[in-house]
Amino acid sequence: MVKSKYRRVLLKLSGEVLASKETSIDSAILDRVSADVSEAFSLGTEIGIVIGGGNIFRGVAASARGMERASSDYMGMLATVINGLALQDAFEKHNLSTRVLTAIEMAEIAEPYIRRRAIRHLEKGRVVIFVAGTGNPYFTTDTAAALRAMEINADVILKATKVDGIYDKDPLAHKDANKFDQLSYIDVLNKGLKVMDSTAISLCMDNSLPIICFNLNTPGNVAKVVAGEPIGTVVES
Repeated sequence: MVKSKYRRVLLKLSGEVLASKETSIDSAILDRVSADVSEAFSLGTEIGIVIGGGNIFRGVAASARGMERASSDYMGMLATVINGLALQDAFEKHNLSTRVLTAIEMAEIAEPYIRRRAIRHLEKGRVVIFVAGTGNPYFTTDTAAALRAMEINADVILKATKVDGIYDKDPLAHKDANKFDQLSYIDVLNKGLKVMDSTAISLCMDNSLPIICFNLNTPGNVAKVVAGEPIGTVVES
């Protein structure tokens, strides 16, 4: 029987993975993601998830168009809450016990983020969805993922993307792009690779937290990564 390589993981999902050409939150995509997470959970790993909000509102883009940065970032945080609630509904249809923990208090719809509470939920076999980023403007959900992963003592960050790893340039735009199987944190920073933002990479480097980038669009990949199969790109010391 296949078992998880990791005791506890932090899965980072961008908001864009939930979107289709027709809608910002596609129910068919939600169902597929939920099935993949359920399969990974069945291997015996504890799963925390940080979700972005770029499918609904992107704070950095709004700031570039003239909106005050702090205000636009708070709006982006609220978008992650919408995505988190959508994930919770989809997960529970797949019989996954789920809790949404938010860095910005909104007691009627989600629990406030408390580190010990999050760990207790994980220990009780619940999938924990972290929303509202870090609760602070100027920090991305990548940084939130690195921070939450360290706070809950995750073994690894699983960075879900639209391609099968990290390339030297965008493989969707350049056919001659070269894929890396393994990188160091310094390589990512020096080469300017768009894996996670530099703050998140630096946090992972300072705390020796590995990152695995893989393609979420391939069904079953979440379980494969959790089981330790060599897919995607590994970033570590």
